[in-house]
Amino acid sequence: MDDKTRTEIEAATFRRIVEHFRSHPDVQNIDLMELAGFCRNCLSKWYSSEAEARGETVSYDEARERVYGMPYSEWKTKFQKEQPKERLDSFQVHDHS
Repeated sequence: MDDKTRTEIEAATFRRIVEHFRSHPDVQNIDLMELAGFCRNCLSKWYSSEAEARGETVSYDEARERVYGMPYSEWKTKFQKEQPKERLDSFQVHDHS
């Protein structure tokens, strides 16, 4: 497989992951972090970081809007559920890097 084809496949796969997350807003980021070790915010940080590595500027907020399909504040209002204090207390903060 040549590099161009590999890149196209990887890009299409990324788009499918993002679309999957968008179509399942009931899956909370804390669920993703506990089970997979990454979440929508991680993808957003990685997106911004990879853009920067290639000389492009994509802010974290812009990257989150691309991943969430809307401004993060809007997604939080529509879909983020209150979590029990015990769950939040036991969750270790992840730096998304």
